[in-house]
Amino acid sequence: MVFQQTIKKEVELKGVGLHSGKPVSLKFKPSLSNSGINFVRTDLSEKPVIKADISNLLEQEQSFRRTSIAISYLSSEGQKFAEVQTIEHLMAALFGLGIDNLLIEIDGPEVPGADGSALAFFELLEKAGSIKQETKHKPFQIREPLFIHSHTDIALVILPDADFKVSYTLDYPSSFSSQHLIIKFSSVAEENKMIFKKELAAARTFCLKSEIEKLQKDGLGKGANYKNTLIIDGDKVIDNTLRFDDEFARHKILDLLGDFYLLGLPLKGYAIGVKSGHGANTRLLKKVRKQEEKIRSGGIPFPLSTYSFKTVLDARDIQDILPHRYPFLLVDKILELEEDKRITGVKNVSISEYFFQGHFPGHPVMPGVLIVEALAQTAGILLLSKEENRGKIAYFMGIDKARFRQKVAPGDQLKLEVEVIRLRKNSGQVCAKALVEDKVVAEANLMFVLGGR
Repeated sequence: MVFQQTIKKEVELKGVGLHSGKPVSLKFKPSLSNSGINFVRTDLSEKPVIKADISNLLEQEQSFRRTSIAISYLSSEGQKFAEVQTIEHLMAALFGLGIDNLLIEIDGPEVPGADGSALAFFELLEKAGSIKQETKHKPFQIREPLFIHSHTDIALVILPDADFKVSYTLDYPSSFSSQHLIIKFSSVAEENKMIFKKELAAARTFCLKSEIEKLQKDGLGKGANYKNTLIIDGDKVIDNTLRFDDEFARHKILDLLGDFYLLGLPLKGYAIGVKSGHGANTRLLKKVRKQEEKIRSGGIPFPLSTYSFKTVLDARDIQDILPHRYPFLLVDKILELEEDKRITGVKNVSISEYFFQGHFPGHPVMPGVLIVEALAQTAGILLLSKEENRGKIAYFMGIDKARFRQKVAPGDQLKLEVEVIRLRKNSGQVCAKALVEDKVVAEANLMFVLGGR
């Protein structure tokens, strides 16, 4: 288990998009536990929030040779589309620094290319400092091998392993000699940061001279030059000098780390890549997410794990019990749990919550129905935490005596208190209250029935 982290203070970065060639400014701001990495497109009128998550990935056909995320959102003018392109180097820097929660305001469609590596992002955010947050991560451990393979000899595999390590082999027969590298990462945040800084942060993006014409025809590389992109001509680099003898392989690992960080939690496994790139990375990542979901539903048992009743639960423990996932998981932590009697949970309300995009966006207010849903999920954890109820679902069946007493806004912390009124084998009734700074903001009596998935 490792503590989540965010940055200590706000910092800014300006630059030009590597492919769009457009100037862009970024503001990095601290964010709450369990909020993840969120981009806010400040140049768009509705300021849509795009979470850096697998579910928001653009397919490679729409984002060739780079990793991009996008959402469709409803505006006053109808349905619109917002994207942030070329996020992989920034995401890799966040992996290296162990930053889990961050709000990134961006006034354009593409992250700056900087010098073609993760170094500018890493150094800026390292200077901003990091702070540990109360919530912990439970690393996801690969349980069954997963692989991607194509007829062009591109392969990417991830195997079960007690640690996280990456092996990569790069081979362009018509150009430079093959490169091979293995890097083992650490579960200790400071050690991991030093490994990334020393071995990967400065490794720059590259392409073959023979590829330039096609890339330009496709509208790419408008912000590229010989300083931010290593151009390979035969066995030489044009108008530049390598920072590492095997800089190309190192950059491929850097890209992989940035793509894998879209999983949203630490990973344990052994990734082995052969000539793979963003397409293979994101395809494998989707398989990792499916394996994670299958494990959460009990489809892949872990023979070493045993059931253990807990009185304090973090985000991963909660996801072991509830089937809910982002953006509809509304409980961040359980502070105390007394079996069959009561439970107290917490929901940190962040400005990056998806519902603030449309619910009084000028004066953001958390919808009352979602406060009730947060209470219902807390009650569900109480009912499903018992060993005999694991694997079931607590279906919300009724509500009585509901009252909403004051608004809940970004920055508030909801304290969710639930006490059992009546509990039977397959049903339950609870009294639930939501508080902000010890003042009741909402309350209701809730009824549930337990059923299978």
